[in-house]
Order: sequence, then structure tokens, then C-alpha cells
Amino acid sequence: MYKVIVIDDSPLMQNILSDMISQLDDFEVVATASDAFEARELIKKYDPDLVTIDINMPKMDGVTFLRNLMRLHPMPAVVISTDISRNHEVFDDGAVGFIAKKKIGESESSFFARLEDTLLRLVFLIDRYKSKSQAKKATAVIEIETIKNHPDMLLPLKPAFIPTSKVIAIGASTGGVETLIEIFSHLTPPLPPILITLHIPFGFSGSFAQRLDRLCQLNVYEAKDGQAVENSSVYIAPGNRHLTLENRQTKQYIKLLDGPKISRHKPSVDILFRSVRNAVGSNAMGIILTGMGDDGSIGMKEMHDAGAFTIAQSSKRCVVFGMPNKAIESNAVTKIIDLENIAGNIQSF
Repeated sequence: MYKVIVIDDSPLMQNILSDMISQLDDFEVVATASDAFEARELIKKYDPDLVTIDINMPKMDGVTFLRNLMRLHPMPAVVISTDISRNHEVFDDGAVGFIAKKKIGESESSFFARLEDTLLRLVFLIDRYKSKSQAKKATAVIEIETIKNHPDMLLPLKPAFIPTSKVIAIGASTGGVETLIEIFSHLTPPLPPILITLHIPFGFSGSFAQRLDRLCQLNVYEAKDGQAVENSSVYIAPGNRHLTLENRQTKQYIKLLDGPKISRHKPSVDILFRSVRNAVGSNAMGIILTGMGDDGSIGMKEMHDAGAFTIAQSSKRCVVFGMPNKAIESNAVTKIIDLENIAGNIQSF
């Protein structure tokens, strides 16, 4: 059960959000707060897994409270507000989600659907926060897993094949859902095939693929084993399989691999990047986005050394500057690019 604290100065909104969140499986609102100071005491008391924060509150505005929370007691936080002009600002300050409050004329069911969509997409992030928090309490070490299997365990590095076609490979983790939505909302066909490994549980990868398909001009799929890749199409790794690309005669196909976690993840960005490097060599583009840990740094270095064009998201709007930073430290990156410029670089490629 995920414990939630709702922070909003409106008693009516507290009740609405509490009722809606409690309807979701595995979510329980354990307390409500009317201002930041009350919230601070309740967070100490209940140690929640998630907080929702309004922006316009008395005594201390929600953005200031969010900054203090991320500095002193970081945890998953979703901002729920009428002030949609500040939605990008709250991501910069550490929020993992933004939901616009119920609009004039909007039905309760529509608002509930938007709330449900955001919270369910964050389950994997909340699970990570809980695992990290529990491990920290038990051992004072913030490592979720200690065993790191190398990509060699699952996929050999081969001489890079150089076809005439191009392929784009993208890896992301914490904060990746909203980051990908922003990037893909600015992309227009024609484009090469795009393969994405996102650290997201099985069951959510399919719904995210459907959502991205609705929001962008490209064809988006949850990847299927044996699926032929096509231009202007996007293939997202299922949450329980490694996504790879392989050449068969004159075409390229998806191959899904079972097996152990690689670089502590399944699906693994390192496995995707290595497979794309094997399949198209210097005709590949590799992009590593916001995320915790170092998955992707090995595969991106291999892509870079094979002549591929590799990009790391800058720290400017990264929810977690872990994976991009590790790739940069590994000398695996051609360019470091702000989030708002990544779509343009993809289009140019």
C-alpha cells in the first residue's frame, strides 16, 4: 500500500483528492494538510511514499515547499494546481508529476482519469523510492542492488554492421515518461525508426506506448518479438524483456531477450545500445535521458567508439542527472544538450 499525504489549503479539494486517490488500488491517503508547516509535521509522523502539493497556499507557497522538501527529505511529489503556467518550473524543482486541477466544465470522471493516469505511471518510481529508503535505513547505503551484470552476459559485442538506414536509440529512467512526452510532442515524420528502453514495469509499458501514440505524430508500439521496424515508428521495450535490434537480410527486426538483469535493469539501456551499435554502427544516434544509476554508459560508449552520434540530456531539467552524467564521465557523449533542444537534434539527424 502506498501512503499519500494531500497538501492543499482548500478543505473541499482535500476531500476530492482524498476520495479519488483512495479509489486507486494500493493507494491510501493517510493524512491531509492545509499548509507547508502542517505538512512538514505530518511527513515526519507518517513517512509517506508520495505527497501531492498545491502551488498557491498560505504561509509558504507550494514551489518553495517543494524545493525545501527535495533538499531535506526527497521523495516522490506530484503538484496538483490551477497554475499551469508553472508546470515546467515544478519539474525543475524536483516534482515527478504535474496535474492541472479540475477545469470549469470538466467532468469528475475526466479529472479522475487524468489523476489515475499520472499516479499509476509513477508506481515504478515510488517502488524505487521505497526500496532505496528501506535499504538506507537498514544499511546506510543507497544502493538498490549490489550485483551489476555486464552486457557480455547476455549479448556479445560484434563487428559493427553499416547499412544505409539510420536508427535512433533512447534510454531513460526516473523522470523519463514526462521527458519523452515533451520530446515526442515536437517530432514530425519522416524519421528513422526509434527504439526506447525505459525503466518501467511490465503492464505500464503498453499503456505508455498507447499514450505516446495518441500524443505524437509517429506510430508508437510496445515492441513485439519479431516485429519489423519501420521509418517514423517508435518501439518501446516491454517492462519485462530486453529490447534489441537485429539485421535479417535487408531488413531490421525487433528481438526481445529474456534472461538476467543487465546493469541492474531489465530492460537494460546497455543491451539496447549495444544491439543498435552491432546492427547499424555509425548510422545510429544514441540518446540518454534523465535517470538514476549508470545503465546505458557501457553501451553508449560502444556506440560512440563505433562512430555513432551520441547525446546526453543536460542537467538543466533532468529529474535525476545520474545516467546522463555517467555517460559523460565515460567519454561516451558527442554532445550534451538541453531537453528543449533534443527534438531538433533528432529531426536534424
